[in-house]
Amino acid sequence: MVDPGEAESVEAYLDANQLELTAILVTHHHADHTGGIAALARGRNIPVYGPANEQIAGVTHPLREADAVMLPGICATPLRVMEIPGHTLGHIAYVGDDFVFCGDTLFGAGCGRLFEGTAAQMHTSLQRLASLDDATRVFCTHEYTLSNLRFACAVEPGNTGLAARVFDEQAKREKNLPTLPSTVGLERATNPFLRTRELEVTAAAAHFARRPVECAAEVFAALRAYKDVY
Repeated sequence: MVDPGEAESVEAYLDANQLELTAILVTHHHADHTGGIAALARGRNIPVYGPANEQIAGVTHPLREADAVMLPGICATPLRVMEIPGHTLGHIAYVGDDFVFCGDTLFGAGCGRLFEGTAAQMHTSLQRLASLDDATRVFCTHEYTLSNLRFACAVEPGNTGLAARVFDEQAKREKNLPTLPSTVGLERATNPFLRTRELEVTAAAAHFARRPVECAAEVFAALRAYKDVY
């Protein structure tokens, strides 16, 4: 289980599918990602993994950059820990062979708010995630994709890939299907926060900031501020 915000729905899913909870992975300290830890761990002798640089009640295995997490019976190879500060200072991701659990750092067509870290930190963290293989499946923790796509279209209206993605994702939601997981390749092609070197994205950032933006990190900072008020 990754980032259990509550216990009840997790227990119901486990019961309905006759599954056993064997570990909990936590990406950061916000309550909507940790609220179910205590109840889920109660009566179970299971490890609870989480960031070493944040205070999270119930974490039994604090993790830092490049640590490995073994999940026998679930993953054939260890998960690699990647520190990705920005949304929070201690935020981590869990990177598998073809997937990443990235918490609230990278979303479908968007990224998390800057509650603790700086724009420069978040930009670096997003670039680290964007450097993963294009086929890497992106498992974030909120279904914000359609809202994020509306902003992305405002920033980069000339991106034809965005129009196709809007059509695809809307069709999924109309059938009550999730838009997630995404892929790193899809995010690189349609997520403005990963496209800070594209001319149209840079122009939108400069227009919002009402001044020239001279580097990708400045473009990101302006885009994040723009999204906050969009």
